[in-house]
This record gives sequence, C-alpha cells and structure tokens, in this order.
Amino acid sequence: MSSSHWKSLMQRVGFLCGAAMIAAGFASAQSVSSSNPSTFSTNESSSLQYVSDGAFGDASALSGAAAALGSGGGAGAAQYERKTGTFSVNHLAFEAGGGFNAPIGNDTPYITWGGNFTAGGGLNFNKRFSLLGEFQFMDNKLPGAFVAAGGGQGGNAHIISLTADPVIDLFPAHVTSIYATGGFGYYHKSTNFTVEECCDFYGYPVNVTANSFTSNQLGTNIGLGISHRLGGVYGDGKMKLFAEARYTYIHTPAITETNGLGTTELLPVTLGLRF
Repeated sequence: MSSSHWKSLMQRVGFLCGAAMIAAGFASAQSVSSSNPSTFSTNESSSLQYVSDGAFGDASALSGAAAALGSGGGAGAAQYERKTGTFSVNHLAFEAGGGFNAPIGNDTPYITWGGNFTAGGGLNFNKRFSLLGEFQFMDNKLPGAFVAAGGGQGGNAHIISLTADPVIDLFPAHVTSIYATGGFGYYHKSTNFTVEECCDFYGYPVNVTANSFTSNQLGTNIGLGISHRLGGVYGDGKMKLFAEARYTYIHTPAITETNGLGTTELLPVTLGLRF
C-alpha cells in the first residue's frame, strides 16, 4: 500500500473516531438531562415532606409562635408606654409668668401697686382639668402717708404664697379658650418701713429697714383667664400663652396705722406660659 493510500485511510479512521466520540458525548448529555428532573423532583418531594413532617416543620411552628409572642410583646410594650411613659411626659404641667398687682377694697390706704412672679407645676388629668401647685411672690409699695405714719421714709409689702390651684378649661377643643381657676394655701406677708442712711462702700446713701411686721396665715384666690395654644400642625401644641386676673384674699391680723397687716385684698394680673 502506498503512502498516499495509507494516509487517506488514517484520515478516514480519525474522522470516524471523532464522530463516534461526539455522538457518545451527546447521548450521555441527553441521558443526564432526562434523568436529573426525576431525581430532583424526587429529592424535592422528599425534602418538602421532611419540612412539613419533620424538624423543619417544628422550626416553622416555633418561628410562628415567636412571631406571635413578638407581636404580643410589642403590643404590651406599647401599652406599657401608654400607661407609664406617656403619662409621665404628657400629663405633667408647668407654668411661669409675671405681671402686676392692684390693691382693692379697704386696703388701698395701706398698700399700693406692685409686681408679681408666679411659677408652678402639677398634673393634666385630661384636656379639661389640671391641678397645679403654685409659688407666687408679690412686691408692693406702701403709700406715702402710711409710710410717714409708720415713721419711715419708704416701705414695701412682700407676700410669698404656696397654694394648690385647680384649672378648669371651659373650651378645651378650641385653640383660644377661657378657663377658671382658684385655690387656697399658705401666705406669708411682711410690711417693711425703711429709712435712708449714709453710706454704702461707695459713699452713696442706702435704705435700711427700720421696722418690719410679718404674719403667716391661710389665704385664697379665685379668677378667670384666657389661653391661646401655640404650635402644632393643627394648633394642637401643648404650650399655651395665658393671661389671667385673680382676686386674692389674705386674712392677716388686725390692721393698725403702723403695722400695715390686716385683711389684704389684691388683684394680681399675670401673663405667662403654661405647658
């Protein structure tokens, strides 16, 4: 056999071998692809059965129970917040303000105009009713004739009070409302007569208290006010601007020309903030 014939024969054999190998690979691939779905399906079916009947099913049940407990715990936490945290913040009330005092009644010869400072805190039980504990300081001057009768050159009357005062909002749903208030408590009044003496460290004359009369007793107050709610998207903010006038009655000891005590009646007018 010539070399050319031998070469041609080897080419044909190589071609046939290559074709056979390609055909075998294709058949193998077809076999694998046709067998895998059934195998996967069987495995998947058994796995799902295991999840529903076995440990995975128990885990799912536990997960559901945990979710239920979590939601319950969240509700409980929210309820706790409403009962405690919200109460401690939203139900607390504070106020601060200042203004002037006008003498009324039979006391005008013994006390005159002055200023006041008020601060307090308490609880908002609901939108209509609050209870406040209030501190108030009133500083009033004494009329000149009364000061001269007392042997002084100047004088003042200081009144410090600690009272319990309910506040009733008459129109709580309105941004601007009217409220009624009043209360009773402890009042300390001091009437002081001063004289001018020389001199302080810089050589200027100073006023020195020459005589002072004090009393401690119960008193009461009652009044009306107007409030305007500040802030909030719909005018529902907690802070309020208020202006009020109260009749204040203090049953001090009998008055004389020199002690300026006696029954004290004043009309404090106060402007401030409450929240």
